[in-house]
Parts: sequence; structure tokens; C-alpha cells
Amino acid sequence: MTTPRQHVIVCRMGLMAYEPAWKLQKQLQARLGGAKREEPVDNIPHVFLLVEHPPVYTLGKSGDVSNLLAEDADLDSFGASFVRIDRGGDITYHGPGQLVGYPILDLDRFYTDVHRYLRELEEIIIRTCADFGLKAGRVDGRTGVWIAADDSGAERKICAMGIHCSRWVTMHGFAFNLNTRLEHFSLIVPCGINDRDITSLSRELGREIDEPEVQERLLHHFGDLFQANLTILERQEAEGFLKSYLGDSADAV
Repeated sequence: MTTPRQHVIVCRMGLMAYEPAWKLQKQLQARLGGAKREEPVDNIPHVFLLVEHPPVYTLGKSGDVSNLLAEDADLDSFGASFVRIDRGGDITYHGPGQLVGYPILDLDRFYTDVHRYLRELEEIIIRTCADFGLKAGRVDGRTGVWIAADDSGAERKICAMGIHCSRWVTMHGFAFNLNTRLEHFSLIVPCGINDRDITSLSRELGREIDEPEVQERLLHHFGDLFQANLTILERQEAEGFLKSYLGDSADAV
């Protein structure tokens, strides 16, 4: 039996502070999870948020706060904040020049396998890197996408991942370094891993990256891997959709 293609609304939100984006994810997760009990789920689309955050360090629920190496004054020097959150994983950095994706998907309508879900998120990034002539891959036992050790340096991470799943509805997702200021990772032990480096698409290719082009390629691979039909909304239209989708709970939009 063929699984019907799912409908995903992609909301390109642009620059968005971390905590309102986190609150919005929780509202979307609750809305999609609640639909399982209240209405035919096929009438309720999945949502995929694409954002860029001002500088922020986030610590997952199993993370170690000692992996934040900075004092408050260090964070204040470039307007960064620190937030404890409910995803898996340890500490990471988000900031300008990074593409952050939050798929809010009901895995009951795809497959109920979190391990497979993470591997497919990784595959989207791997294929996107390949579109730019960069070979990326996985490291056993370490979630995310990596560049293998070569003449340019030791093994290094280009995309971090961490998710939270409730009643098979996902939130959180990936942080893909495009034109990211990598020196900001020096204030943490990224993802609790102190024996590997962090990199970006621009560092690997030696040039500034066209971020909208990366988004286009990434969405193509997302639709292909998840067998989904995508409707892509820019910020103003996306905000109107989200307010309608969430109804009275739309205060984070």
C-alpha cells in the first residue's frame, strides 16, 4: 500500500528571537498532536519553520552547563543569550548566517521511527552539501553532519541536530552553518564534544554563501526524502497562516 504524500507548509520566518520561536514550536506541536483526537488528521498540514536567530546558546535537557565556557560579560559583548531547552543533546550556538530548521511533523503519518527521522534530516543536509560540491557524511555514535578529516583539518561538524518528540509529533531540528561566525563556538564545548572542530559551508568552500539558494536546495531534498508536497510562505504570509492555524493560541507569532 502506497503512503499518500503529506502536505507541509514551509514558513520562512527570517530573523526571529529564539524564545518566541521555541514557544511557537510548542504551540504548533500541541496543535498537530491535538488534531489526532479532534479531527481528521489529513486536513491538518505539517509545518516546517525556517529561521535565523540572533546570537544564542541553548542547552538540551541532558546537557552539562559546564560546557558553557563564557561568563555573562562575554555573552553581553555581542548580544548573546543563554537558554535551557527541552530538546535532546547538549549545548550549541545559533546566530546570524546559520540556517535553522524546525520541522513540526506528525510522524504517525510518515513512520514511527525517531532514529530514521534523524538519519533523514542528516541526509537532507548531506545532499544539500553535495549540491555545492562538498562531501559531507555521518560519524558513528554522533548525531549531525560532518566533514571528514582532510588536508584542511580534522573531522568537523557542519550541522548540529537535536529534536523533541511528543505523541510522535516532532519539534526542534537542525542548525546548518552557512556564513556563521565560527569564533562564537569557542565559548562552548559544542554538543559536549571537545575533540572535534566546527565548520561552515562558507569556510569549506572559501566564499560567501548565497543563503536563499541553500534554502531552495534543502527544501527540494526535504520534499523528496519525506515524499511531501510543500507550500512555501514568506514571513508576512506565513504569519497570517500561523495565526489562522493556531487560532487563540497564536500569541507567539
